[in-house]
Amino acid sequence: MRGADEKTPMKVGIAIVGGGPAGLAAAEILATEGHDVHVFDAMPSFGRKMLLAGKTGLNLTHGEAYETFVSRYGAAAPRLRATLDVFSPQDVIGWADGLGADCFTGSSGRVFPRAMKASPLMRAWLGRLSELGVQFHARHRWTGFSNGALCFESSSGDKIVSFDACLLALGGASWPRMGSDGAWAGILEAEGVEISPLKPANCGFDVAWSESFRGRFAGAPLKSVAGTSPAGTVQGEFVISRHGIEGSLVYAHSAALRDALEHDGRTEFLLDLAPGRSVTRIAGDLSRLPAKVSFSNRLRKAAGIEGVKAALLRELVPDISAGSPEKIAGFIKALPIPLVRSRPIAEAISSAGGIRWAAIDEAYMLKALPGVFVAGEMIDWEAPTGGYLLTACFATGRAAGRGIAARIRAARA
Repeated sequence: MRGADEKTPMKVGIAIVGGGPAGLAAAEILATEGHDVHVFDAMPSFGRKMLLAGKTGLNLTHGEAYETFVSRYGAAAPRLRATLDVFSPQDVIGWADGLGADCFTGSSGRVFPRAMKASPLMRAWLGRLSELGVQFHARHRWTGFSNGALCFESSSGDKIVSFDACLLALGGASWPRMGSDGAWAGILEAEGVEISPLKPANCGFDVAWSESFRGRFAGAPLKSVAGTSPAGTVQGEFVISRHGIEGSLVYAHSAALRDALEHDGRTEFLLDLAPGRSVTRIAGDLSRLPAKVSFSNRLRKAAGIEGVKAALLRELVPDISAGSPEKIAGFIKALPIPLVRSRPIAEAISSAGGIRWAAIDEAYMLKALPGVFVAGEMIDWEAPTGGYLLTACFATGRAAGRGIAARIRAARA
């Protein structure tokens, strides 16, 4: 049954659908200029995905050289460049410090608030927005358009909201329990908006582990290793899961591995179990050990390989103990992990795909829906973890906010 307030649509100046970092960034730009801003979100509170991501350390941005930073966005870098030029990593730091974050740069180059969590920053941000006059509407799930107005399901019944301008900042399709379920893709496609299929990004992969290996080592970390894929070679660590592999090193390669699986139907993640030693050194050290030394001890003494690393070698190369020193050394330095598929998008840290760049103009307005703007992960870009995701969400949200403000000024002129 419709709510009692449904016969008369609610009229607002600017409607922002999605209370995550992109939507709130746009709200800040617009409210600062004195616009009537209303933020709608399906969840009971705002910024929930950012809050969850920042429970153990909110990685706001990255302190590396700017040219390197921009390159992390891959194919979308040329289009995002102008947006990031206006709100760069240094601007993110300045903005966050203005809210009391007291940011610092870790040894990895990643930038965090001193409190190492998102909740103080989010409280300060929402407080600033409220002081600027932004009105918040929780538990409002967007279901589409009706005669140019927004349709919502809310706790008090269905609602229709008309607007002067609108921003959609609904996120991608990862972490659907936080509200970003990708349901908007079908709605916008029906309106003539070009959409690239949504895919998992910064995700894990399935591997066909044996039951014995899975039962013993699921949850075990592999530290001080290097991985190679079409994306290059990166050193780091990851975790053996019941399904396969996941963790920061895997996420650094996930886009390249996902695309290879999609294109070829199969791919391998090459793993170097001893990055500090050469094949020649390992083979030589193995050769010098007496034949009576057990294989486990040979691996430990010659290459520092033991525990889950040794078990992984046996899992993927069952006859490795009978191999020559050269063969064993070769697999230690380049162990192929055959991947079956990407883990589901609902488990991914972020998503790729979304609204194609050709479908939006330079101000982030949808060409098929004049007056409707988009920002954040809804757009077809992806980036690795390390602060790149949040920075682009902040930057595109602010850019869309400026685009909305410019459109309203032109309409009033």
